[in-house]
Amino acid sequence: MTGWMSRASGAAVLVAFTAVTARAEAIGDAERGEELFGMCAGCHEVGRGAENGIGPHLNGIFGRKAASAGEDYPYSEGLERAGADGLEWHLRTLDAYIENPKALVSGTRMNFDGLDDPQERADILAYLRRFSDDPQNIPEADPTARAPEVELPPEVLAMVGDPEYGEYLSSECKTCHQADGSDEGIPSITNWPAEDFVVAMHAYKQKLRPHPVMQMMAGRLTDAEIAALAAYFGELE
Repeated sequence: MTGWMSRASGAAVLVAFTAVTARAEAIGDAERGEELFGMCAGCHEVGRGAENGIGPHLNGIFGRKAASAGEDYPYSEGLERAGADGLEWHLRTLDAYIENPKALVSGTRMNFDGLDDPQERADILAYLRRFSDDPQNIPEADPTARAPEVELPPEVLAMVGDPEYGEYLSSECKTCHQADGSDEGIPSITNWPAEDFVVAMHAYKQKLRPHPVMQMMAGRLTDAEIAALAAYFGELE
C-alpha cells in the first residue's frame, strides 16, 4: 500500500471511529432512561451486584452475544438459537428488540409488548450504556434494578417449598398460566427464581400489585403454599 493510500485509509478509519463514538455518546438522555428503566426493573437488574433473576442481568449488554449472560439462566430456545446464529446486542439490535421483542426473536419469553416511542428507547439504551462501556468498573452505587416490592421476614424467604404439593395446588394457576412457558396474553411464570415468585405473590396478597384476580388468588394462599408453588413452577422446563 502506498503512503498516501495508507494515510487516507487511516484518516477514514479515524473519521469512522469518531462518528461511531459520537453516536454512542449521543444515544439519548441517560437520566430520563434511568426513570424509564422502571418498566424493565421487574425482571432485569443492572448495576453493582446485578444478578440473573426473572430476566438476565443487563451489565455489559452492549456487545454481548444473545443468550450469554451465564449458564445458570434458562433462556428460551428462540433466544438461544438467535445467539447461535450470531445475534449480538448492539445499538441497532437492542433498539429493535425493545421496540418489538417477538418480531426480532420469535419464541422469546420476554413478557413485554414493546416500546413504540423511539426517544424513550434511546433514553433507556443511553442509561444501559453506562453499564457497558467499562463493565468491569460498574459505578459503586446500590443496584438500580429493583427495590423490594414487599419486605418479607427472612423465615418466609428461606422456606423450601415442596414441588409435588405445588403441582397439586397449581391447577387453578394453570387455567391462565401455561405450564410450557408460552404466554398467549398471560405472562409466563415458569423457571422463575423462587424468591422472585414468592415476593410477587406476597405483593399481590398485600394488594401492592394491582390485579384483582391475582390479589384474590394470592390472598387465599398460606406462606407454605406460596413456597410450594414457587418450587413447582421454578422447576418446570
